[in-house]
Amino acid sequence: MSTGGSRSVRGSQDYLRTAGAVARELLVTAAAARWNVPVDACSAANSVITHTPSGRTLRFGAVAADAAKLEAPEQVFLKEPDEWQLLGTPVKRLDIPDKIAGKPVFGADVVLPGMLHAAINACPVFGGKLKSYDAKAIEKRPGVVKVVALEDAVAVVAESWWQAQQALRDLPVAWDEAGNGAVDAAAIRTELETGLATDNAVVMAERGKPDATPQASGKRIEATFYAPYLAHATMEPMTCTAAVYKDGRVEVWVPTQNASASLEAAAKSAGVDPQQVTVHNTQLGGGFGRRGANQDYTEQAVRIAMAVGRPVKLLWSREEDTQHDFYRPASMARLTAAVNKEGRLTGLQARVAAPSILTSLGMKAADGADPVALQGIADMFYSVPDFRADYALRTLHVPVGFWRSVNHSQNAYFREHFLDQVARETGQDPYAFRLGMLKDSPKQRAVLQAVAAKAGWGKALPANTHRGIAIESSYGSHCAQVVEVRTNDDGTFRLLRVVCAIDPGHVVNPDTIAAQVESGITYGLTAALFGDITIHKGRVQQGNFDDYPMLTLGQMPLVETHIVASGDFWGGIGEPPLPPVAPALCNALYAATGKPVHSLPVSAHGMRPV
Repeated sequence: MSTGGSRSVRGSQDYLRTAGAVARELLVTAAAARWNVPVDACSAANSVITHTPSGRTLRFGAVAADAAKLEAPEQVFLKEPDEWQLLGTPVKRLDIPDKIAGKPVFGADVVLPGMLHAAINACPVFGGKLKSYDAKAIEKRPGVVKVVALEDAVAVVAESWWQAQQALRDLPVAWDEAGNGAVDAAAIRTELETGLATDNAVVMAERGKPDATPQASGKRIEATFYAPYLAHATMEPMTCTAAVYKDGRVEVWVPTQNASASLEAAAKSAGVDPQQVTVHNTQLGGGFGRRGANQDYTEQAVRIAMAVGRPVKLLWSREEDTQHDFYRPASMARLTAAVNKEGRLTGLQARVAAPSILTSLGMKAADGADPVALQGIADMFYSVPDFRADYALRTLHVPVGFWRSVNHSQNAYFREHFLDQVARETGQDPYAFRLGMLKDSPKQRAVLQAVAAKAGWGKALPANTHRGIAIESSYGSHCAQVVEVRTNDDGTFRLLRVVCAIDPGHVVNPDTIAAQVESGITYGLTAALFGDITIHKGRVQQGNFDDYPMLTLGQMPLVETHIVASGDFWGGIGEPPLPPVAPALCNALYAATGKPVHSLPVSAHGMRPV
């Protein structure tokens, strides 16, 4: 009951296709029985069963009731790809007209009889607790029903959300900051730097002799990178409507990526058996990992509803949503390359220092080894004889969680931008340099060749126009991109085009793939250009879209999607288009300025899109 990790198609295609094949066989068997003919004399197509010798036909619906009474076969044979008629063809989504008309019910749209509204303010310093508050200062304001204290937050419940939010802003509150009130961005950077210097990093992948010194005729290149915390910034802030009844039943109406986790959170918060909880999964206005395992908003809504004895819709403000996220981890990486006299990359060492998402979720990372933290580096597909990837876990007070494409997003930036630096410092074309290391990775080689061809790599460009290229494999798919930019004399630039080649193996609906590619590129560009959650006095400084901006329609480049499906596997599509775009963008700007971009966001270096 969850969606995440780009699993929707690749996780369900087998049992859905099997279910379809079983249903098909039962329907044909029922029709054959009605005609009293052999099953193998019948065929099915386009919802019609045909008795081939006589030409008699029956629609599926005519025998559906009979088919439902039959015992399902233990084994069925699935169609081979060359027999598919629907899979791989573009099909328009059935929900688009309703979405255009505003008909779907999102979490923020839920209305129940007698429902109250809640606004919430959690401790601004992560890990802190509620110390005290003065409910008398606001309890007589119009519409205010109750002030509800939680362990680390305080909520105001009122007849309308606006009444609750305005009263909450005027509520005197004191916080116990749990010793984290002095933490700032500089302290976080310093802690990550200790990870780069430690002798106790955990080796996650190793081959050859990565400590070997380059030959006298070779070259050693090293660079240090930084990627900041990122918020999910979903269009719909966190929200949940809860009702807790006197008989112990609990209902929640919640936009969630994980209905099972929502149910568990509601049951735990109410202190009831999960069998007593009903989850109504509404449409959600963006998830990107935020509405998955972390169900803080569901827990809060249930506790508030229990306190007032009526259904309550909790809706976070945009500021609350930005400042109480489970962020993409801030990360630092140091990469060191050894290049021989022929310009071949013979050695690569990669050290990543970052918090662990798994440990933040209560999972154990044995001896500090978190495989998720080194996604895109430890499982690197380039052929490099001497290679080591290690990880230095650094636990900080800022909560971290799954963010679209998780650690592939920053690790692909580290690796792919560094490879451009190595190529340029050794006088090589970045595309040809990568291609030479993909002889043992045919699928990655194919998508890289495809994107280079579609983008016209190597062809002359107009004045002040530059390209960058990058590739990443994630969630079972392979994706390469070329970003084109046009620079201006004032340091601004125009995003012209992003060309994407993607291999998800098999294709169900190419329209869905194009939509997901465009979505992932937009999300990834926004983060690379502007995304930066900074900490001062233990708390997030950003609050709304004025200081945590999104890419605008006018800044958005043209996106070209080219599907190069190799057809022998099932890959994901929601996340794979995101990781290559940040390094491809930085590589284009590197080509324009001659300076690598060793930290994100790009705008922090005085380069902004127009």
